[in-house]
Amino acid sequence: MSIRKDALVTIIDGYAREAGVRSLENQIKKIMRKSAMAFAGGRAEDITISKKDIATYLGKPMFTPDEVFENVPGVVTGLAWTSMGGATLQIEATAMLAKSKGFKQTGQLGKVMVESSEIAYSYVMAHLKHYGIAEDFFDTHFVHLHVPAGATPKDGPSAGVTMTTALLSMITGQPVKKKLGMTGELTLTGRVLPIGGVKEKTIASRRAGLKILIFPEGNRKDFEELPEYLREGLEVHFAGDYNDVFRVALGDRRKN
Repeated sequence: MSIRKDALVTIIDGYAREAGVRSLENQIKKIMRKSAMAFAGGRAEDITISKKDIATYLGKPMFTPDEVFENVPGVVTGLAWTSMGGATLQIEATAMLAKSKGFKQTGQLGKVMVESSEIAYSYVMAHLKHYGIAEDFFDTHFVHLHVPAGATPKDGPSAGVTMTTALLSMITGQPVKKKLGMTGELTLTGRVLPIGGVKEKTIASRRAGLKILIFPEGNRKDFEELPEYLREGLEVHFAGDYNDVFRVALGDRRKN
């Protein structure tokens, strides 16, 4: 029995994304057992497993391809670190005209992620003039921030810069750069703090086809220590404060 390279890639992407190789090994063993039974039963003499055969041996994939939406104001791709490895996270923001302002978050967010969204909202509200936006915007709009895949719990502070960028993209009506992903914790004063899972998030960005990444300045060393094959072909920016993120994602509209 032999397993082709395209089949191995399919197993990794669809059935074994977590760190390490234990799950990958188990999936290969499952294929080997089924192939051995087919061979012992005389149903096959030489078995070659290709990409199209994987679902027959392993069933429906556990993971679906990461979706990245582009050219949509208010939608930004964040990089997340989960128990199953790195993943991309689409964060959406919209606003409705209303007689009184308000802010709502949805998407089964954990306590820390809710706090990150509130920090993002407060930061944007306090810096509207700085980014060339009418200062009364929030007085007349109800804002809704959503993180899709509501059945999946999400938590952690590293979506702060992504949420902030989604809000600013939505307000300005300007989509962020194509093939862009970002991660970083944001403080109320606009500092971008380091996060964990740089390797896993970089792998997730490559899997999703992202080409431009924003990491906190405090993670520069972590990224530079990654193997060359992970860093190759990526345009990476390191942000010390949110203005660094804004310049890369949306250009420089700031008011002096």
